[in-house]
Amino acid sequence: MTTPNGFPQHPGTCVTRSMEGRAVQDLHTKKAVKAAKEVGGSGVLTFEDPPSAGISLNETLKLLPGDANMKIKSITPRPPRKPRLERAASLDEKSWRRWRRFRTSQESLTDPNETSSSNGSLQEVSLSPSVRAGASPWQQCCQQNSSHSSPDASEASPGEKSRGGTSDLGKRATELSSASGGLLRGKAFAGGKPRLSQIMPARPLPPVELNVASHTLRTTNRIDSDCLDYRLYSQHKFGRVSSSLSDTRLHGNGMVCDNCSTDSMKSTFSLLTPIRSKDVRSRSYMEGSLLASGALLGAEELSRYFPDRNIGIFVATWNMQGQKELPVNLDDFLLPTDPDYAQDMYIIGVQEGCPDRREWEIRLQETLGPQYVMLSSAAHGVLHMSVFIRRDLIWFFSEVEYATVTTRIVSQIKTKGALGICFTFFGTSFLFITSHFTSGDSKVNERKMDYNKTIQALTLPKNVPDTNPYRSSASDVTTRFDEVFWFGDFNFRLNKDRETVDSILNEKPETDVSKLLAYDQLTSEMSRGSIFKGFQEADIHFRPSYKFDIGKDSYDTTSKQRTPSYTDRVVYRSRYRDDIHAVKYSSCPVIRTSDHRPVFALFRVRVRPGRDNIPLAAGQFDRELYLTGIKRRATRELQKRREQKDQKSSSICSVS
Repeated sequence: MTTPNGFPQHPGTCVTRSMEGRAVQDLHTKKAVKAAKEVGGSGVLTFEDPPSAGISLNETLKLLPGDANMKIKSITPRPPRKPRLERAASLDEKSWRRWRRFRTSQESLTDPNETSSSNGSLQEVSLSPSVRAGASPWQQCCQQNSSHSSPDASEASPGEKSRGGTSDLGKRATELSSASGGLLRGKAFAGGKPRLSQIMPARPLPPVELNVASHTLRTTNRIDSDCLDYRLYSQHKFGRVSSSLSDTRLHGNGMVCDNCSTDSMKSTFSLLTPIRSKDVRSRSYMEGSLLASGALLGAEELSRYFPDRNIGIFVATWNMQGQKELPVNLDDFLLPTDPDYAQDMYIIGVQEGCPDRREWEIRLQETLGPQYVMLSSAAHGVLHMSVFIRRDLIWFFSEVEYATVTTRIVSQIKTKGALGICFTFFGTSFLFITSHFTSGDSKVNERKMDYNKTIQALTLPKNVPDTNPYRSSASDVTTRFDEVFWFGDFNFRLNKDRETVDSILNEKPETDVSKLLAYDQLTSEMSRGSIFKGFQEADIHFRPSYKFDIGKDSYDTTSKQRTPSYTDRVVYRSRYRDDIHAVKYSSCPVIRTSDHRPVFALFRVRVRPGRDNIPLAAGQFDRELYLTGIKRRATRELQKRREQKDQKSSSICSVS
């Protein structure tokens, strides 16, 4: 058997001897340096405090593996070499000084109230790997137990502190005995300088919290702000957390602990709302209605995509003058820098469009990118309209219907007339009309006739049900829809001569055109109620969009000297008050391929939930156009990068 410090002990030798403790006190009256000594050459260490030694021995026996009835064989290792007395005395003196310095520095860095943090700081010197490998399990357990239990036992009992100097001397003797023994053995076996072992905590460390959902890491998977607290949201609304297959696999494979937060992983694997089996099994007479749970076009689905129930719509009109050449870049036209975000719908109507209609649609798809698809397009002679929507919203559109009206019957080429497209989005019906009215400065009545014929002859809707038939009129197509947008080349002019208009444009800044609008024919007729009844127009803060010299920013310099006018307009009306809010109304002066400048308007439109009883578009869109536009977009980008790379790599040397 061995002592807790690893020294051999002969059978029958008593571990506790108070007389030797007193001898140690007499030898170290000033600093109480010596706390351990050898007894008669047997190598047995004595301790002042018998209970601590007993407790450590019992705890060591509990840590032994195997059955409780297991017999422990006594092992008597070979005694180490006897160091010379001078060498031992000098080493003991050095070890005591080191121990005192280490003890003092540790007490100065430790809170006096927290005595446990400084206990066990002076451990025995760790042996070399070869010696440690050869030590028996009993010796390792005793060494660990003595290093941890002795300091705790010396400071745990307040009754022992009242014994006086004898008890304190015994505690220091216990600590110093392990230190000096470890230093001796470390010097003898390692062959180097004495080293202090690693500081071990007196108490077990608290468990580490396995929550990896920090705000820093969560931002890498964040898509929407409503997905950040998915775990709390699902607990509150659905009563469970791990409801999808992705969560089950994560927990089953050990990737996620039970107490880990999985909200950031939710955004990576699935954004779908969990569906309880109880809700699927339930039957309700309200299925398909506005307030039914799980309805495709219902209020719950609408609020999930549009919490404020407002969508962004881009409406544009452009008289292309039949030019075959298209602008190199349409970004400034379709994607203005103000506001910062793209819209949910893009409706582009052109008059006198380019002969290659398909090429125009490809250019639109190429500009808008893969986030948008063309829901529908229609043409009537040289009139053309395209409807692009966000790809995520395609499931909430009804079938798209269109109708045309020709206002100039004599002409074989349909250059004047109207083209209308309608559909329902959730529970809100939309109608978009692009028109080209009769031209001429004085033909105001003819233009009003074109308007009246259009609202009477457009046969819409056809199959899509009217959302509010009680407020509809058979003689006016604009009353049969919730939201109506009418745009095009209306050909209304300014009732002023060219010289007066030029002088106003030269003396006023571009944003102040109120003096010009006082002579505008359309503004005057709308105020009288003779045209566009119930319609509104946003405030105009741009220069007249007609008539320019092609490729220049100057107005007509030909012999005709046409007066600049606001011929290209966008007007709107709604069944419900304040449903449509105009965000921006402007023109695009950088596109100069026509004598007209494109005019566009941005709107915020309120959307209402609907019933699942309308014919849906079933996710159909022009896939061939989509693939062609995206392929061309990628090809142009690669070509642009090659040109930039070649330009950087090429160099011109000039010799002067």
